[in-house]
Amino acid sequence: MRMKITIIGVLVLWGFSNAAYGQLNKIDFREFNLDNGLHVILHQDNTTPIVTINITYHVGSKNEQPDRTGFAHFFEHLMFEGSEYIKRGEFDNYVQNAGGVNNAGTSFDYTMYYEILPSNQLELGLWLESERLLHLRIDSLGVETQRSVVKEERRQIFDNQPYGSFLEEIFFNSFKEHPYHWIPIGDIQYIDEATLGEFIEFHDHFYVPENAVLVIAGDLDYEHTRKLANDYFGDIPRGEHEIYRPDVQEPASTQEIRKTVYDNIQLPAIFTAYRMPGMGDPDTYALGMLQTLLAGGQSSRLYKSLVDKQQLVVQTSAVPFVLEDAGLFIVYGIANMGISLEDIEAAMDEEIRKIVEDGLTEREFQKLVNQTENDFISQNTTMAGISENLASYYTFYGDPELINTDIGKYLAVTPDDIVEVAKKYLVPQNRVVLHYLPKDQEQ
Repeated sequence: MRMKITIIGVLVLWGFSNAAYGQLNKIDFREFNLDNGLHVILHQDNTTPIVTINITYHVGSKNEQPDRTGFAHFFEHLMFEGSEYIKRGEFDNYVQNAGGVNNAGTSFDYTMYYEILPSNQLELGLWLESERLLHLRIDSLGVETQRSVVKEERRQIFDNQPYGSFLEEIFFNSFKEHPYHWIPIGDIQYIDEATLGEFIEFHDHFYVPENAVLVIAGDLDYEHTRKLANDYFGDIPRGEHEIYRPDVQEPASTQEIRKTVYDNIQLPAIFTAYRMPGMGDPDTYALGMLQTLLAGGQSSRLYKSLVDKQQLVVQTSAVPFVLEDAGLFIVYGIANMGISLEDIEAAMDEEIRKIVEDGLTEREFQKLVNQTENDFISQNTTMAGISENLASYYTFYGDPELINTDIGKYLAVTPDDIVEVAKKYLVPQNRVVLHYLPKDQEQ
């Protein structure tokens, strides 16, 4: 999986009103549709001579079939193979020779590609992206090459890494009906079994203009860039078919699922995953702030209790996976030498109990609001961050203006809201618990 760029954080002082926030940080943009259905969003910032091109396709692992998992991620790689007018292996060279960088990423819900280039190379980036949308080369040589690449990636990241299987185990056990049952890396068996024709069919179905959003951000002129977008993408034919979206409602979780996994590790670890709602649900905002309360740095509740005070773990955190249809709130801890997972689990549960029963202090909540506002603003401090957020807000909400207004939904969360989501979702019957133990402890 190609790595995404890191967004640089900025420090924001407490005390800005919502109005001041909007005036200080408003992201201006223009958007329009091409005749073929491609949605285009432009953001102008002439501060530096850099431009970011992001094209996001609304296809991820959840759009795959159970016996053909891994296709979306496979195409993340295959899209760099070349096209009718780009020789095999030359895509990256074009970008690097122009002084730019490029990458891609696949999730459960989308696949994203981007280039960051000097602004005088804007046309190059648009040509590259339009080429692999219209003229992607899908042949036996490219497919076989990428089969090997994906296999090696799986071995390195999932199969041979300590705790590398935890995400796959968690989603496999948390979702039984919904295609979140599998993770984007997929099953190598199905990639091996798939025919060339199946890969071509997948591309023709999902890689069409009406299933994508093109975001161009940085040193640009609006009218000129609008013309370029139409010149390079306007003639690409639309798919003229309904895009496959799974319509599966995962049954409510009614009892705790527990599993022991024996892995090539030295320190035991515990991973707990609580089912949570998907994007757009009001509770996701309070859950996001709950995550910060529990694990937002060394002053967070989990760190202070489990690492500093009790010295039960060497590492602990909480991560909310907010996906399009549903999500998971994952809490984990890697044990200190000689500490039992039962003691760690009890300590984690105790921190959640304290939130439910005792709530938050005023000082604690004010700090939480500061962190939330800072994190939100930090996402929009680079052209890459802005372009990715504009693409995401359009893809999943149909409203890129949320890049300016979504912070208001976080700032509207109250301490009682945080307590209520902890009480509602972070309960034993709604979770999967994985105990990771060294292989030499397996009976």
